[in-house]
Amino acid sequence: MVLGTSSGAGKSLMTAALCRVLKRRGETPLPFKGQNMSLNAWVDPSGGEMAYSQALQAWAAGLEPEVAMNPVLLKPQGDSTSEVIHLGSSVGVARAEDYYRDWFKPGWKAIRSGLDALRSAHPGGRLVLEGAGSPVEVNLQPRDLTNLRLAQFLRARCLLVADIERGGVFAQIVGTLALLRPVERPLIKGLLINRFRGRRELFDGGRHWLERETGLPVLGVMPWLDELFPPEDSLDLLERKPRKPQAELEIAVLRLPSISNFSDLDPLEAEPCVRLRWIRPGDPLGQPDALLLIGSKQTLRDLEALKAAGLEEQLKTYLAGGGHVFGLCGGMQMLGAELLDPDGLEGGVPTVGVVKGLGLLPLRTRFGASKTLRQHRATALWPPGSPLELEGFELHRGATGPLDHGRAPAQPLASDGGLGWWLPWGDCGGQVAGTYLHGVFEAGPWRRRWLNQLRQRRRLLPLSERQPHHGRQREALLDRLADAFEAHVDLAPLLGPP
Repeated sequence: MVLGTSSGAGKSLMTAALCRVLKRRGETPLPFKGQNMSLNAWVDPSGGEMAYSQALQAWAAGLEPEVAMNPVLLKPQGDSTSEVIHLGSSVGVARAEDYYRDWFKPGWKAIRSGLDALRSAHPGGRLVLEGAGSPVEVNLQPRDLTNLRLAQFLRARCLLVADIERGGVFAQIVGTLALLRPVERPLIKGLLINRFRGRRELFDGGRHWLERETGLPVLGVMPWLDELFPPEDSLDLLERKPRKPQAELEIAVLRLPSISNFSDLDPLEAEPCVRLRWIRPGDPLGQPDALLLIGSKQTLRDLEALKAAGLEEQLKTYLAGGGHVFGLCGGMQMLGAELLDPDGLEGGVPTVGVVKGLGLLPLRTRFGASKTLRQHRATALWPPGSPLELEGFELHRGATGPLDHGRAPAQPLASDGGLGWWLPWGDCGGQVAGTYLHGVFEAGPWRRRWLNQLRQRRRLLPLSERQPHHGRQREALLDRLADAFEAHVDLAPLLGPP
């Protein structure tokens, strides 16, 4: 089990690295996180919802992601409430103050069921567990579902990870160990210092002090890796420093209050010619080559924030000058003309009548109780050119369709007419489009064709569309992570019999 001294210590990526290393050694690693709180989700082949970080770990293990790897997923939706998902299905909404009273037993049952399903599907596999946050939040320890309760239940050998980049690494480790109960302390088999900059021998004094004071071996010092690894949560994403000063294209991304499924941006970040710039509602829009509205857990609330900041008129002016606007899932819903939420599913409270969208696409969305959850393939009809294949997944509430307002109708983006729409805007080449397909940018040829539209406007040479799926780049990134892990971490104290 990989535990961390805090959120953001690197547990998710260290777990992925461990899975890839074990796979290389001929084992079947089984990634598992009993409970995750995240708005970055994935849909497995059965149509179940799980955290993206466990999907990434599954790919590192050479496995197809499945909801059993993340049996409890909490999706925050504001006002101290979260949607509760058990084994891929939404089962209700919990308030923070009531969660451990009302959801502890059902959550533990879901975790046990996930473990049983994973072991049955992969007999002989080795569970590789990821903890959540800190394992010693003393106010939560009696009802902890996913850290040391699970480690004790499975008699897991635990690795404690601390992030030296954040500072205070000695206090992080010593404080965490001091707060463990006597029955829990023997589970910790070693320490890992993560994100160390400089020559490792500079930390030799710190390593010796830690081993002397804690009685535990420092199993490794992972160096700072100058790679764009998938962020563990939206905070990691937003804290990233600007990169690629020589990038030819700037794509602005609206920083919505309830941002979700930000992994959709990974393929764009991996493009050498693209620089992403985050803007908050109210910030100057500037003149980016394109503007993205990505997913939202609270579509109507985020829409209201955009309107209050005057973004509606800014976007129209930007489009009239030849700009490109693209919406993903909730972002596309906001770009539409009308939204209906009679049951308060996306806005928190029921709405009477029609809520006006940004009015950039002639679309109407009506939110319903059921979710659309499915992996999907389609043929792209936009941008124009030879047919290109798209693949990804849908994860949304609401059904969207075109409106007949007497203006130019929205054109279908793909062969599945309900997957997305686009529309030319003004006389200067502006375009607005949107899709429900998460992962749309992972298709290399389609992503390059979309970028080439932007490059053409800037009179830049086109990029080759002969580009592999982003999954190949992700595989190479996981291999480089595992190479560093093998070079800098001694796994022997952790690896007993599978």
